[in-house]
Amino acid sequence: MAGGIETTRTKTLKKTLCNRDCPDSCGIVAEVEEGRVVSLRGDREHPVTQGFLCYRTSHFLRRQYDARRLTRPLLRRGGQLVEVSFGEALDHVARSLRRILDEDGPAAILHYRSGGTLGHVTAEASELFFDRLGPVTVKRGDICSGAGEAAQLLDFGDCDSSRVEDLLAARHILLWGKNVFTSSPHLLPLLKRAAAQGTKILLVDPVHHATTRLADRFVQPRPAGDFALAMAVASLLFARGGVHPQAADWCDGLDDFQRLVEMRSRRDWLADADVSEEEALALADALADGPTTILVGWGMARRLAGGHIVRALDALGAITGNVGIPGGQVSYYFARRRGVRPFERRPPARTIPEPLLGPAILDAADPPIRAVWVTAGNPVAMLPDSATTRHALESRELVVVVDDWRSDTADAADVVFPTTTLLEDHDLLGAYGHHYLGVARPVVEPPEGVKSDRAIFLALGEALGLALPELEGEARDVEARLLAGPLAEAGVELADLERGVVQNPLAPPVIFEGRRFCTPNGRAQLVTTAPPAAPPDPDRPLWLMSLSTPDSQSSQWAKAPPSPATVTVHPDVAPDLDGELACLSSVLGQLTVRVRHDPKQRRDVALVPKGGHLRDGAAANALTRARLTDLGEGGALYDERVRLDPLTG
Repeated sequence: MAGGIETTRTKTLKKTLCNRDCPDSCGIVAEVEEGRVVSLRGDREHPVTQGFLCYRTSHFLRRQYDARRLTRPLLRRGGQLVEVSFGEALDHVARSLRRILDEDGPAAILHYRSGGTLGHVTAEASELFFDRLGPVTVKRGDICSGAGEAAQLLDFGDCDSSRVEDLLAARHILLWGKNVFTSSPHLLPLLKRAAAQGTKILLVDPVHHATTRLADRFVQPRPAGDFALAMAVASLLFARGGVHPQAADWCDGLDDFQRLVEMRSRRDWLADADVSEEEALALADALADGPTTILVGWGMARRLAGGHIVRALDALGAITGNVGIPGGQVSYYFARRRGVRPFERRPPARTIPEPLLGPAILDAADPPIRAVWVTAGNPVAMLPDSATTRHALESRELVVVVDDWRSDTADAADVVFPTTTLLEDHDLLGAYGHHYLGVARPVVEPPEGVKSDRAIFLALGEALGLALPELEGEARDVEARLLAGPLAEAGVELADLERGVVQNPLAPPVIFEGRRFCTPNGRAQLVTTAPPAAPPDPDRPLWLMSLSTPDSQSSQWAKAPPSPATVTVHPDVAPDLDGELACLSSVLGQLTVRVRHDPKQRRDVALVPKGGHLRDGAAANALTRARLTDLGEGGALYDERVRLDPLTG
């Protein structure tokens, strides 16, 4: 029961939901003694969490009670961030914003919000405040999922999935670029149930990881070879009668798609993917023997051709009839905002693409960006070209960061407001890995002086004379306002969510059921062009891949990635360097790293943990150029080439 309480003589058990950037939005049971959380475990009554938490959340108390946690505002004086009162920090920000508004208008202020919390109240509070203040400049695109979402909107008219339980109806499940052990651990019980009843699981990934233990077959293509592999699979489907005989009824561009597939020989496609025909045939046979689900990982969409790659997978599902039926879909995302009614806002004054944040801030003119407010994010670490992003922030007149710890971005700020953690706040939550809705409830009070994002914006709004009636009252009042509308009309009330999570009634059990799509003509739109080939780089033979680990998810972690960063490579890449320090370099810069050998990896990849500090020399994004994907203005994070050399000097 979300928010429920059970008391014994020695402890109090309270329930809440995890609000961090993860697909699962898990149910948490906190054991509280004398106002302090002493343990966390998964909620057995939550239909997805089912009693277990990931490593990051089960060890979250390390962060909750870390002595370095921020509990007082910080203000930059004489080049140093020093503790001040909330009132002093608020006055400084209000005066600075008012001056910038008077001199250059609201376009000179940039509001950057990311996914450090996925709570709808927190998101709406920040968006509403900056709408009333301006509107101001905001980001567009999405560093994580931009290309994949844009691809599915083009192909299907919507980016959503069938209910997660629908996986049990699949005969085959293709995990294409998806490491569920790390990125979606609560899919594991469902996948194991499916396997126990006979479902075959195939894994496609250039990286060898723990999910191979779950797979009946593992295909390990070249990095960036997914489009070519999809074309080779499609070639086999056309040649062997694996295309659904009625595919033309629900697919636009089927003939043009076939011409795309046949523009090169199957041998050439396979060579580009570095995959054997036997391996491609196993994938084709699985698609032809449906119902088959493709679970699409987000990593391959973070390439220059990311949109084309996801569109190619969409096409494989559509032409084989594996979309719009029980057990058949191409699942990239769950629409976590479906039915939540956002507060009315106006168009922004200006937008800049998120993956180009640093360069765009520096280049902005008429007016220049003079102030930046960062909500629920750590852009210095999580965006490409970390050094430029940091420089862009450090060169502004005012940078405000709201966070509970001193991140790389907070180090570049003029003001840092400490905020509540996932154990201390109210919020309304959906998930992007399932369709359950719920509410988070504080299990302990925050430290004295620590305020929620909503409380910070209400106080600043009062200081600036802004009316924010939508945010006023108790947090429950704001949640109720966001539920009013489609969800309320479908019978979802706040009291229901406070008793436990509820399946979103607006989410279809089978997405695109009956193969009816949300495109203008109701048909799936097939990709008909190939992306440009990636040019070779003989001086930098390795593809840099910065991956989530069980310990860390982006810059949210239970245990910080090591410094120097560990780079994992095949032994043939650096035969004499196992355990040694080395230099990992790109065209943008270099990092000192410690080498780890893994003979199961390809010889053309260099794997670095995601989420390392720039200040510690462990941020992989210090090596990654700021470039956009082909669709959706996502970040081309996985198309950086690097080399590994012995450390000298």
